[in-house]
Amino acid sequence: MVNPGGAYLGADLFLIDVEVENHAALLLTTQSATKVYRTPGSFAEQRMNIKLGEGSRLELMPDQLIAYREASYRQYSHISLHPTSSLVMAEVITPGWSPDGASFKYEEVRLRNQIWIESEAGPKLLALDNLLIVPPVNDVTGMGFMEGFSHLGSLVVVDSRVDQGLADELDQLARDFDAYTGVSLTATIAGSGALVLRSLSNSTEELNTLLGACTGVLRERWYGQAPLNLRKY
Repeated sequence: MVNPGGAYLGADLFLIDVEVENHAALLLTTQSATKVYRTPGSFAEQRMNIKLGEGSRLELMPDQLIAYREASYRQYSHISLHPTSSLVMAEVITPGWSPDGASFKYEEVRLRNQIWIESEAGPKLLALDNLLIVPPVNDVTGMGFMEGFSHLGSLVVVDSRVDQGLADELDQLARDFDAYTGVSLTATIAGSGALVLRSLSNSTEELNTLLGACTGVLRERWYGQAPLNLRKY
């Protein structure tokens, strides 16, 4: 995906619709980082609708989201999956450069994912993943706010093969990185479950490497494929 404006500005609204048809596979990434500049008067917003058909597969791997000074950004994703489809979705949030060198000069970043499973009785909500980062005043980044870290990584996996064993394995793998990581599981609906991994660090590269290692495990085990190497830079 190519951002037609180069960056998100105040009152911008981007609408993205993605449909992966039955038994198709899609790897979707961005050309470069998504940059959110100052948004005076109103926030920038992205709304994404994703639909996965029977036996389909989507890997959504955008480059990092960079929120600059005085930026306010909201991202809403509505995801509908067939019980036999598979979703792997990664995200890294990075504070942008500030002239005075201070961190967390953006106003807020709000990410909300609604994940639905199509069942015989109709769509059922599998997970509501809501993330809100509102930096405190005076650059306070200790206990209670990002635990002193500046960058956040997120990985969402929805698949019938998600279980406690996989969650434990990814949690163990993440311990090899300079990051503070936690993994959560949802309940199972129509045989499909979700895993959410959150990781805090001070490095975009460290988080990208961590998420790449986790997705590499899934690619090799489930599809016999090598880890991703998108070679953008």
